[in-house]
Amino acid sequence: MNAHIADRVQRSFSRSFRSYHDAAGQQAQIADRLIREMQVCGAPRCFATALEFGCGTGHLTNLMTSAFDIGHLTINDLSPEAVVTAMAANADFLCGDANVIEWPPQPNLITSASMIQWLYDPATFLQRAAEALTPGGWLAVSGFGPEQYRELVKVGSTASAPGLCRSEELAAAIEDQLEIITCGETLSVLHFETPRDVLKHLRRTGVNGRAQKVWTKTSLADFTARYTRNFKTESGVSLTYNPTWIVARKRY
Repeated sequence: MNAHIADRVQRSFSRSFRSYHDAAGQQAQIADRLIREMQVCGAPRCFATALEFGCGTGHLTNLMTSAFDIGHLTINDLSPEAVVTAMAANADFLCGDANVIEWPPQPNLITSASMIQWLYDPATFLQRAAEALTPGGWLAVSGFGPEQYRELVKVGSTASAPGLCRSEELAAAIEDQLEIITCGETLSVLHFETPRDVLKHLRRTGVNGRAQKVWTKTSLADFTARYTRNFKTESGVSLTYNPTWIVARKRY
């Protein structure tokens, strides 16, 4: 991640840290989906060592430690506030950009939920993760695809994450290194009463960290009018989520 962009994203997520857990319902659902996919695919009940990237407030961390017996857990996040997640999980905490920090050697499990889309090169990150895994180790990662926040893109927002990839792109990046057990994606549409409520939702979840727009009364009115005109439904104005996921295993 570009250092300047990483700093902006970090500040945005740090500001929203207190509100994120309750506001990020979609992120919570994809974390749950990732754990269920692992279980359906026959992941072992016990992992000697595990490494989680982008732990945030602990949606995936909590589910993972409940579903699996992990001997030693290390979790990472860009925001220093996430140290509380590590403390609650009795895990080691690595603060910083996942592309820059030093990773623990040969984990048996590498997981991440709703983080990889913030990387400019998700494929290289996944390849590094595949290389880092111990033989027989598991990889379970979720992100978001190119249909994520398509409404915002259409009205000219710059807030979207830089690494939006389809599930088949994630699989293609590591299929030479790992056995792809499952991958997939879906669309989920939320509805809000007004476009301003959409902006409040983005702010509460911290996902507007790349947005460079400074709102004025005029620009906000213009945004509201265009968003309403294009995306108003009987249920309110829409906002699309496009979660993607992959579960893979390293060959012996």
